[in-house]
Amino acid sequence: MLSPCTEIANTVGEMYECSPINGFVRIRTPYLYPDGDVIDLYFQEKAGQITLTDLGDTLRWLRMQTVTRKKTDKQEALIRDICLTLGIEQYRGMLLLRVKQNEPLASAITRLAQATIRVSDLWFTFRTRAFESIQEEVADFLSELKIPFIQNEKVRSRSGRTRTIDFHTRHPRQSSFVELLSTGSRAAANAKVDSTLATWYDISYLTVGADNVKFISLFDDTLDVWTPSNIQFLEQISDIAYWSRPEQFAELVAPQG
Repeated sequence: MLSPCTEIANTVGEMYECSPINGFVRIRTPYLYPDGDVIDLYFQEKAGQITLTDLGDTLRWLRMQTVTRKKTDKQEALIRDICLTLGIEQYRGMLLLRVKQNEPLASAITRLAQATIRVSDLWFTFRTRAFESIQEEVADFLSELKIPFIQNEKVRSRSGRTRTIDFHTRHPRQSSFVELLSTGSRAAANAKVDSTLATWYDISYLTVGADNVKFISLFDDTLDVWTPSNIQFLEQISDIAYWSRPEQFAELVAPQG
């Protein structure tokens, strides 16, 4: 019987690299996760049973793309459908394929690689979610931290207009207004910044005196649509937070000392 590396070299060519690692044979594929990381698969044979697995890399990668660290029911259903279609098991967070006796190894590798690509590509579906869904993620995050908040609070401004604030958080050390900046369009990014800047200036009287409210501009930076000038405009009048750095956002709304 050929070694897995020899069989891979003879069937799927030089684009795949093999190397032993921690009791597995790591198969470095030519495929990439959406952020450019290489997709690795792992071969193991025990008692005549050949298995291929991603060792949990794919679901771990997908989990790291969201702040809430838990998948929604819709996400779970989509992942189950992908696995069912391609004959892949989910086992302890891993995508796993038990290679059938007569199945060519190259075919099994391709099937598992397809599953990892399709599961990780769900990220693009999540990134097209509506603004309301982003708000839900922030609300879930604040709830997990047990930070009381009011969503879409109406605030009377100096101009006489009523401004709607995305989140009003309350903490023993700090009350904060949070405006969420989220868009997938560069063209819309500047307009969103201008609108948020106008809101902050119009209610800036609340940052002094008895109210002493902190303003936080929370950028959904998981898509590269924001320019340095966008940040600079808003950091003149508000604290800046990034959705990709949840621990820093948490420290702003719930300072520890």
